[in-house]
Amino acid sequence: MAAAAGKQTTEGWSSRWGFILAATGSAVGLGNLWRFPSEAGTNGGGAFVIFYIFCVVLIGLPVLLSETLIGRHGKADAIESTKTVARDSGASTAWSALAGIGMLGAFLILTFYSVIAGWVIYYIGLFAGDVATSIGNGALLGGAFQGESLEQVQGYLPALFADNGLMIGLHALFMAVTVFVIARGVGGGIEKIAVYLMPTFFILLIGITLYSLATGAAGEAFAFLFAFDPSRLLHGNVMLSALGQAFFSLSLGSAMMITYGAYADRKTNLASTSAIIAAADTSVAIIAGLAIFPIVFAAGLASDSGPTLMFQVLPASFQTMPAGSFIGLLFFVMVLFAALTSSVALLEAPTAWVMKRLGLPRAVTAIGLGILAFAIGILSAMSFNSLENWHPLNFSIFEGQNFFSIVDIFTGKILLPLSAFLVSVFVGWIADKRLTDDENGISGGLHLTWRFLIAWLCPIAVGAILVFGLIS
Repeated sequence: MAAAAGKQTTEGWSSRWGFILAATGSAVGLGNLWRFPSEAGTNGGGAFVIFYIFCVVLIGLPVLLSETLIGRHGKADAIESTKTVARDSGASTAWSALAGIGMLGAFLILTFYSVIAGWVIYYIGLFAGDVATSIGNGALLGGAFQGESLEQVQGYLPALFADNGLMIGLHALFMAVTVFVIARGVGGGIEKIAVYLMPTFFILLIGITLYSLATGAAGEAFAFLFAFDPSRLLHGNVMLSALGQAFFSLSLGSAMMITYGAYADRKTNLASTSAIIAAADTSVAIIAGLAIFPIVFAAGLASDSGPTLMFQVLPASFQTMPAGSFIGLLFFVMVLFAALTSSVALLEAPTAWVMKRLGLPRAVTAIGLGILAFAIGILSAMSFNSLENWHPLNFSIFEGQNFFSIVDIFTGKILLPLSAFLVSVFVGWIADKRLTDDENGISGGLHLTWRFLIAWLCPIAVGAILVFGLIS
């Protein structure tokens, strides 16, 4: 019989649905709304989507369940929870390094994630101003940015990049909101915004998708996203990209799900909860494609434009759509909601650990870490202007990369895959099977399937992300 779980934390979710909404909010972010459509666009659409779903079910979900069960058993911050599982399994507590690696990754991601979220705030301001102009001209039902050329609309992003002060100011604003939420605690901050923002997010997403399908090139978007091309399905780059997207969209390897799992009560079935989170996250990614591509195709613009899809191609596409300025405003408000629920999870993981480690109040810890993340993020913000040609680590996979890209590569290609790989090995081979069986909430054939996936397929697949990320 496995040893008893660790000591109960002083904070926790008020309900199972609070946990589901908060955890879904942590997973649903810019990775779904920005990265998934751009990855689908650059990797041929349908083949990528099919393999992406396959990877979520067979790789993402088993790792997600493993991380939440570590947290729930340990009932503490990510590092202490992993130590508890290791100790109760008779294993070395050095395995807690997997949580430390993920926590560092989460913190570093926050430093540049806040910068990108600042771009979202910038576009909210642009579209809000355009809505006001359209109302004044009696043309609210017309396209966005009337009277402006395509080049002018697509030039808004480079104009933002050229303004260091504005970039840093928007970064500071978003970070301050994130810190405020974390300082209010699990129930009064994280769960509360999830309960309000996530349902609103889903309503906006569905509404914008219906608008897009009704007024845009729906048939072309469906064919692009769901057309089955076996030759593309077996293409190595498409398979690896889909695997990486499934991994990153679920926020695996970042210690966030271990931290959130610690706040779940003993009555919560982690297997079904993890399945709901994975299904919601996957649905958002696919629906986001159906919201974006009909508008882009209707405007006759490129679907394979990569990261600029959301911030240059899509705003230009709203020029040709009815009520384009109003829909554009709603779209970026929706994106901001998703970014905020993800950023609070990124900050909560290190906050929970520092609070215990240093014995500091939550508010003091959140403010201190927020200031540090903001300071580091300034270098990322300036990487699009005055520090664009600064290459502090000009070797190996970092060669020719500015600071923003270095942090992105270091977290995405090294820290997160390494942490998730160690999670798979730890739960699959090291942790007491009776302990994990008590926590995972499944039995019979499903349990045997999960046990096989987490012990064999997940380490191989996540290891592939790590290896190919380092050599590509």
